[in-house]
Amino acid sequence: MCGIAGWVGYSHDVSEHQDSARAMTATMVCRGPDAGGVWTDRHAALGHRRLAVIDIEGGRQPMTSGESGTPQAVITYSGEVYNFPELRQELTSRGHRFRTASDTEVVLRAYLEWGESFAERLNGMFAFAIWDTRTEELLLVRDRMGVKPLLYYPTDDGVLFGSEPKAILAHPLAEAVVDAEGLREVFGLTMTPEHAVFRGMYEVRPGTMVRISRRGVRKIRYWQLESRPHTDDLDTTIAHVRELLDDIVRRQLVSDVPLCSLLSGGLDSSAVTAIAARALDAEGDGERIRTFSVDFTGHAERFEANAVWEAPDAPFVREAVAHIGTDHEDIVLDNAELLSPEVRGAVLRALDLPTVTGDMEYSLYLLFQAVRARSTVALSGESADELFGGYSHFHDPEAVSSATFPWHLPYRRAGGLDALRTIGLWDRLDLGAYIDQRYKEALADVPALAGESAEEARMREISHLHLTRFVNFLLDRKDRISMAVGLEVRVPFCDHRLVEYVFNTPWAMKTFDGREKSLLRAATKDVLPASIVERKKSPYPSTQDIEYERALRGRIAELAAGDSPVLDLVDPAGLRRLLEKPEGSYSIGGPYSGRAVMERLVDLDTWIRDYGIRFVPEGG
Repeated sequence: MCGIAGWVGYSHDVSEHQDSARAMTATMVCRGPDAGGVWTDRHAALGHRRLAVIDIEGGRQPMTSGESGTPQAVITYSGEVYNFPELRQELTSRGHRFRTASDTEVVLRAYLEWGESFAERLNGMFAFAIWDTRTEELLLVRDRMGVKPLLYYPTDDGVLFGSEPKAILAHPLAEAVVDAEGLREVFGLTMTPEHAVFRGMYEVRPGTMVRISRRGVRKIRYWQLESRPHTDDLDTTIAHVRELLDDIVRRQLVSDVPLCSLLSGGLDSSAVTAIAARALDAEGDGERIRTFSVDFTGHAERFEANAVWEAPDAPFVREAVAHIGTDHEDIVLDNAELLSPEVRGAVLRALDLPTVTGDMEYSLYLLFQAVRARSTVALSGESADELFGGYSHFHDPEAVSSATFPWHLPYRRAGGLDALRTIGLWDRLDLGAYIDQRYKEALADVPALAGESAEEARMREISHLHLTRFVNFLLDRKDRISMAVGLEVRVPFCDHRLVEYVFNTPWAMKTFDGREKSLLRAATKDVLPASIVERKKSPYPSTQDIEYERALRGRIAELAAGDSPVLDLVDPAGLRRLLEKPEGSYSIGGPYSGRAVMERLVDLDTWIRDYGIRFVPEGG
């Protein structure tokens, strides 16, 4: 796993400006602490920072297609292609000769062999740039689900690109400008594809290639979700889901560095861990999979069940560890660590944006930091809820029938929308109209299936919204925070074969026993204890320590009384009104609560100062 950056300028001799290319690449050291390099030509510079996972010695980058002379193409690559052994074999039969054992070289030679159609052959998580010296064109490619980030910033004569905004903003041609639409994305929870918040900057859409030439920018969608009739019966469907999971997890165990699994005691992470343990057992080397969980000091004693969390994770983690037989370690965090300026600053630098899920992002950083001290690669159960229908709002009639993003109902119920109204941002940014517009655009993207009932068609829409929008936010958070400490996190539930199959499975099958994630529970129950198979969905934990909320309130009071740049956007009286609610009103964390809005405001203050953000008015 790595970080990439680069610059194409058709009216520049880019090779004379290596300092700019190196500055961009240097921002990616956190993503690639093991090695780095910059390759330059007259009109292109490609930078790379490497986290060595496969072929430690041979996979150095940027990688060229030849050992001497002018190469046909050069690649800077981030990610893993899990089917690279099969592709390598096929390319070898077609006359290609390989210098390394890396998947990077396989991807580069696949491009030389098949041109733009090569992306359709890749199975994995990836984001990379290829400079074709023959045509002097740049190709940016992102994986189907957007597991790995990739952004670009068109200039007058070319483009800047990078794994993260910070790489692009390190170039003098890029400006840290945010307009009203960017702020609406920060506060509206619309997760609009291609939107990067900073004006003039864009994400490469998942499943998309962007080709840059002297003629400009051209986008090519090589993959998107399609609707197809599902003809398998229930037993066949359950069996196929398990067959896919076995193959996916087995492929994702390939690593030349220590690998582990993140274990919460929930269905998703436990299923991945159990299948991984079986695959390792089948190899016969006696190795037990390492697992890690997160908890907070005193959490079990102060835990109170609520609409979001029914029970703490710890007892279920212990049952999973005992049943699966893992080499386990609990990472226990002190709540004071979540308030550490160093931790909060590190998370802001990782995300390049204010937090969305608040203390969850800080604890996730601390968890990943602890895991990275012991392992380099981790498996995660991320994205199973979006795929199999795990969230409560999939099953809430009010959320299902509402004419907006379904995750906005819990946002409203937990006080998030009220908090935005209290501080005046809802009206100032006209968030209601913006969310409505983005929702209509999202619905227009949903592929219809002829003959579906109204209920099945609606659940197809809700599934599509989660798989093309909500999951983007979660994957980006996971990637940016894990890579900030040099940890590669793999997500088996994002394999496109599984996504395509489950997306087209009727909702009646996904809930055949009246529960959430029926298919996943049925497909994995033989490897899990009954308590976990039957456990209700429980999100990533959030601290319930009232001292944390008090400290957060103190920071909001400081903003209201000081000279914070946030006051250019929010009325100080609005901040004071936010504090009038009694302690405990914001005790439920996560993206749906008023507490998360408070977190975002505190981060907004630091973001504006540290990044030198310049706001421009509507149309400015």
